[in-house]
Amino acid sequence: MDAITCLKTRRSVRQYDDRPIPRETLEDIVDCARLAPSATNRQPWTFVVVTDREMLTGLADITDYGKHIASAAACIVVFCEDVTFYVEDGSAATTNILHAAWAHGIGSCWVSGDKRPYVDEVRDILGVPESYRLVSLNPLGYPAEDGAKKKRELDDVIHWERF
Repeated sequence: MDAITCLKTRRSVRQYDDRPIPRETLEDIVDCARLAPSATNRQPWTFVVVTDREMLTGLADITDYGKHIASAAACIVVFCEDVTFYVEDGSAATTNILHAAWAHGIGSCWVSGDKRPYVDEVRDILGVPESYRLVSLNPLGYPAEDGAKKKRELDDVIHWERF
């Protein structure tokens, strides 16, 4: 899949079939995430890949909008060192995860992490030091739904020179 097609067709997917994702595919997705841009090339991120069903269910149970994590084949959790632009850097890496997954035919859905009430619980479950900030949880799985939603038209969002 070419980059433009990937960017224009990716959608959030919350229902997955029962197939596991090969380890090599998960590694490739994280490899794409680590290549994201970051402020002053700091690269403050670290990624925890969860495939254990009990851990996936535990993560799903503590989130408010991430119950579908329980049925995912994997979840890539993005943490960043507590640097000035950790949200921006971690968000860039997260976006790469979503698009790399889609390029592999894998659905995903960004579950927010930063400033959520479950941050400490996620950190505890995954054994991540307190010095890292949770940016996102990204459940992954082969789609059992198409996830297509209506998007705003280009004319509704584009302005030239001034608002």
